[in-house]
Amino acid sequence: MPIEIERKFLLNGDGWRGQVTRSERMAQGYLVGAAALQAGHARASVRVRRSGVQAWLNIKAARLGIERAEYEVALPPDEADEMLATLCDGVLEKIRHYITLDGMLFEIDEFLGANAGLVVAEIELPTADACFPRPIWLGREVSALARYYNVNLIVHPYAEWSVAERDAAEGESA
Repeated sequence: MPIEIERKFLLNGDGWRGQVTRSERMAQGYLVGAAALQAGHARASVRVRRSGVQAWLNIKAARLGIERAEYEVALPPDEADEMLATLCDGVLEKIRHYITLDGMLFEIDEFLGANAGLVVAEIELPTADACFPRPIWLGREVSALARYYNVNLIVHPYAEWSVAERDAAEGESA
């Protein structure tokens, strides 16, 4: 079973922008999303993602934490566009920026639309306890806060978050 080990962080300022090697716009929607997960009707989210001329179907286990089962399959872009337009309960848009430090890839998602203002950095690791660079722009870790998961940002976008939700630390409820 393929396991994704990913940590997610807020950012401290814009110091990361000068280190970006490439950026791409992405659109994604969920065929099985937050409502089914929260109601206990699904054990995984099912996502359609489109970026440039590429598209994927992604299935990710519905559990909190940095280690989750994840499967990804390429899709024809026209089929992904049709699914995004007709089968998803909303589409999340973002610009993904790529930065490599000490051989490790950081993916920085700058959200658009109703999630504008939210910027997070993700890093995939080979093991849960792997060491990785900690640049000054890497802020508070939010890996275990479900509200930062993309599947939840479609139904409860950042623009609707309360001050308490924006400020709650790891392990705190908002």
